[in-house]
Amino acid sequence: MIPDSFIQELLGRVDIIDVVERYLPLKKAGANYVACCPFHSEKTPSFSVSPTKQFYHCFGCGAHGSAIGFVMEYAGLGFVESVEELARHAGMQVPFQRTEDRRLKTEAAPLTEVMSQAAKHYKEQLKVSPKAIDYLRGRGLTGEIAARFGLGYAPDGWQGLAAIFSDYQNKALVECGLVIEGEGGKRYDRFRDRIMFPILDARGNVIGFGGRVIGQGEPKYLNSPETPLFEKGRELYGLLQARAAIREEDCVIVVEGYMDVVALAQHGVGNAVATLGTATTPVHVHKLLRHADRVIFCFDGDNAGRKAAARALEASLEQVADNKTVAFLFLPPEDDPDSYVRAHGAESFRRLARQAVPLTDFLMQELKAGKDLATAEGRSQLVHAAKPLLGRLQAQLLRLQVVKQLAQASGFSQAEIESLCELPAVVRQRAPARAARGAPSPMARKLLRLIVQQPGLAARLPAELIPEGLAEGDALAALVSDVANGHLAGEGLGMVLEHFRGTQHEPLISAILGELVEQEFDEESTEAVFADTVERLRQAGIRGEIDALNAKQKSVGLAPDEVRRLQQLLAQKQSVKPGASA
Repeated sequence: MIPDSFIQELLGRVDIIDVVERYLPLKKAGANYVACCPFHSEKTPSFSVSPTKQFYHCFGCGAHGSAIGFVMEYAGLGFVESVEELARHAGMQVPFQRTEDRRLKTEAAPLTEVMSQAAKHYKEQLKVSPKAIDYLRGRGLTGEIAARFGLGYAPDGWQGLAAIFSDYQNKALVECGLVIEGEGGKRYDRFRDRIMFPILDARGNVIGFGGRVIGQGEPKYLNSPETPLFEKGRELYGLLQARAAIREEDCVIVVEGYMDVVALAQHGVGNAVATLGTATTPVHVHKLLRHADRVIFCFDGDNAGRKAAARALEASLEQVADNKTVAFLFLPPEDDPDSYVRAHGAESFRRLARQAVPLTDFLMQELKAGKDLATAEGRSQLVHAAKPLLGRLQAQLLRLQVVKQLAQASGFSQAEIESLCELPAVVRQRAPARAARGAPSPMARKLLRLIVQQPGLAARLPAELIPEGLAEGDALAALVSDVANGHLAGEGLGMVLEHFRGTQHEPLISAILGELVEQEFDEESTEAVFADTVERLRQAGIRGEIDALNAKQKSVGLAPDEVRRLQQLLAQKQSVKPGASA
């Protein structure tokens, strides 16, 4: 975990203009900078970056955030990786709070250098190997696409890497999976006479390889083993190269092989990625859905393809949300994506992708398979098979749709399905009403808008004036507390947003920051509006307490101390300055 104090220091050191300009060109437009939004297609720039607020905002799609948020969205990195990327450019060391994190980072650093040298060597070998060049040309690939994916060739020799690593006995060669150490300590290259597909992380570092045999031989594909750099269940081949196309299409297509990804890109389908010789994992699905709202798993139409799809279905159940789509595309049994796109073209492939089977439909197909629904036994088996899968499906509305389909297919009622499958109460019954909260207060929201612009004002907001039972009040209380305890020392919209990232207040704070993008900040006028708003809130509280005491006096009477309190309040009300009343 990264200390919050470091996040504040980092955002105080970096300039969001410099950060954004590493990824796309900006043009000066008044006090801000503008560009066409990288997060949706547009011809007229609506993406604005404010150097004073250290905040970006798109007036077209509503995307907004800090420098950290921009790197996360544009580069597809996680929060920690984005902080590390910004810190690297700022010359800062990220102070991980767990020693295990620091150890892993230290171990991984030299291995990336080794992998980079190996990748460069394989690329050079491809250039001088007619055999490898002819193979790629025979598969319909051009030199441009080979360069885009960094393809290479591992020659047919036992110790080819000894030509570039003077110390062939270096333990790092074994640790990163390039070299195998046999009996008696004898070493030899893992990859020999294979087309090499470098596997990149989100920063472009080579973390592993996939090697495809030329001609006959087993295994057809040989992958790097698990290393400190490379974990198959977390990585996806081609994601870095596909990022722009995924963003443009808002869709990612997941295929099974390296060559499928490269062939699809060669024919203009650039939003494809592949799992790395392993079944689809929940981590894969989570990463994919972070990049796009629609994920299509593409498998061969044979029995093995159906089994792989079933595993991807199970991995998706806990990750899919009601505002996301997961679908399954099955090619004809004689085809894989590579052969299909070469034979029929990109548009035909895209047409098939648009007809992909939605997750819920595929789930029902799998549940019904092999069951005779004309019999009571078959219908019971259907519900029995659904029970463990339904419990894992986290998208509440999708789960409700499946429950309805199961009820129709099995003859049980919807309530019986929900009870038999022991689903969470949110599906079995209407969600209980939330604890009563007051209606949104314009004054509380106004105060919140003022304080997120100038957090120092929080120290001057009396705790008794913070409304209770309101989301705005809860956020105000958190701001007042954090400023008082020194947990939020900096200013700027980006700084405030990052301070509340991952908390219950993030959605409200984010929405308010989006409202403030076009508003010019003036410290003097903000101070005046704040003072006026606090006074209005104080007077509103006085009037509310007076009304409550008057009502009690009419019904049951007041105790002596309540009478004195009412007199005090009436005196305070009389002393209101002109213009300060609501």
